[in-house]
Amino acid sequence: MPIRTINGNKMHFHVSGKGDPILFIHPPLLTSANFNYQKADLSNDYQVVTFDIRGHGKSEPSRVPLDYTLIVEDIKQLMDELKIKKAYLCGYSTGGSIVLEAMLTYPERIMGGILISAMSEVSDWKLRSKIRLGQWLTRFKAKPVMNASVCAGNSDSLLTFRNLSRTAREGSVQDWMNYYRYSLKYNCTEWLQTIHAPVLLIYGTKDKSFFRYASMLHHKLPNSRLFFVKGVRHQIPTKAPVAMNDLIRYWIEDLKNREKAASDDLDRKPVWMDAEIPAPDFEHIPH
Repeated sequence: MPIRTINGNKMHFHVSGKGDPILFIHPPLLTSANFNYQKADLSNDYQVVTFDIRGHGKSEPSRVPLDYTLIVEDIKQLMDELKIKKAYLCGYSTGGSIVLEAMLTYPERIMGGILISAMSEVSDWKLRSKIRLGQWLTRFKAKPVMNASVCAGNSDSLLTFRNLSRTAREGSVQDWMNYYRYSLKYNCTEWLQTIHAPVLLIYGTKDKSFFRYASMLHHKLPNSRLFFVKGVRHQIPTKAPVAMNDLIRYWIEDLKNREKAASDDLDRKPVWMDAEIPAPDFEHIPH
């Protein structure tokens, strides 16, 4: 797992597999370890890139206040370092907001966006309260409490908890706070209609407070597909990794099929789009 200077800051990242690149973006406090299930599985078919945002995990603390603009520039320069011309970006929770910002800033570098339990703004009292609590706890340097709470909430097993907690405790509380603070005020909803790259939206059926964000993104993004994973709440990467990984595969391969059909001047759709999705644990909402 190399550490290199990217955009003037030492960044910890990992690359595995070959094929179309997918770069994963984590929310505050958590690290690239949150995508271990995706790295282990999807690297069989794609080039999987995971990294720790500056001030998180093994990446160096930021010398300037952390915000989405800085993170997006880090991502762009990481892609340059890895000689990746275009990639799919996958963001979980507030990491999804960073995907949207990257698609707005560098549309020519993004093949498509994958948004997991994501939002383009924070406009409901419940989510605002959660983010404010995280921001408040960072002010009081309550690192062990935050680490235990967030990592436990994202764990499907004791082993996962240990992996998440071990990497999270290395992070910078100041960078956590700045990430929370910027997430609270970020809003790109009015610009969603300008994003024309394909977007995959994945939410949990039990994550009811995020239904409004799923609907908002689905109806404002010109080229989106919306799926709900049955029986799961917000923490899809670790608590429903099989469904998430399968959906990513279906979506990417469908995009390829559409491109091939267009190049062959064929007027057809992949069979699975017109039939029942061949998996028992997620459901499709048509655009």
